[in-house]
Amino acid sequence: METLGYNHVMLALFAEMTLDEALRKHKEQKLNAAIDNALRDRDKQAFIKLTDELRELRKY
Repeated sequence: METLGYNHVMLALFAEMTLDEALRKHKEQKLNAAIDNALRDRDKQAFIKLTDELRELRKY
């Protein structure tokens, strides 16, 4: 019975990690698109802000 509890915990942990990774990838894609727009618009302030956010996101 104890193994069933362990399996449940491991499955929940795996699900959480999978969701976290999907959310991180989505955020990274949105930031990349916004960075492309900032470059296209020659918006230096937005570019700096967005690339800083992307660097922070990639730390984890």
